[in-house]
Amino acid sequence: MDTGETKDRKIHLKKGIHILPSLFTTGNVFCGFYAFIAVFNDQHYVAAWAIVIALIFDVLDGRVARMTKTTSAFGAQYDSLADVISFGMAPAFLAYSWVMKPFDRVGWMAAFLFLLCAALRLARFNITKPDVKGDHFTGLPTPAAAAVVASLVIGFEDLFSTRINPMVMVGVVYGLAFLMVSNIKYPAMKRFDFRKRVAFSRFLFVILFIYILATIPRIALFVLSFSYTVIGPISHFISSKKLEKAEKAKNIPTS
Repeated sequence: MDTGETKDRKIHLKKGIHILPSLFTTGNVFCGFYAFIAVFNDQHYVAAWAIVIALIFDVLDGRVARMTKTTSAFGAQYDSLADVISFGMAPAFLAYSWVMKPFDRVGWMAAFLFLLCAALRLARFNITKPDVKGDHFTGLPTPAAAAVVASLVIGFEDLFSTRINPMVMVGVVYGLAFLMVSNIKYPAMKRFDFRKRVAFSRFLFVILFIYILATIPRIALFVLSFSYTVIGPISHFISSKKLEKAEKAKNIPTS
């Protein structure tokens, strides 16, 4: 038996690509690209939904890879590149074209800052991922930031048949950019294990959420993305206050 040939075959197999999770990631890339096409054709509502579908593909590719035990370094890098397109460039371009274009330099600089912070957020995640402990992300995940932008477009275009105030949108974009590169902790929803036992009340909450999402997706999408975005700063503020009280308690002299 030629051990050298067997070894070369094993190395070749290790360098191969896992098809199933890569297909979901490719779907993510396609949706991000299609969002650009839609924006070029002034179809902002369609572009926003393309970003939402990209979010679904992003959730599925990681879960499928973990369930089928096909995670790889290639898959992680491919996923990050897809996220830059779908959750960095696409929402930045959508926000600029939707309402921020009249601001000229201020508008496109805000959009660029969103893209830049999304890329920095993903780069930081890639180099710190092996050292992350617990069930939290550092900084607002890029899919969540993209979901806020997309849900605003969907909500205003569909429910109100109008567009958000451009100044408000600029503020939202700057706020999301800051949160992505901040050190604020966010719960890692991707690590949620559906096989674990949970309390009956939590199960009912999940059922209620799915029902609302299916019934009024336009509102539920915004509520979900906005709630997840603000839960980080709120938790950070509460933790800071608790820490401050603990420090004051330590410094109080005992009689």
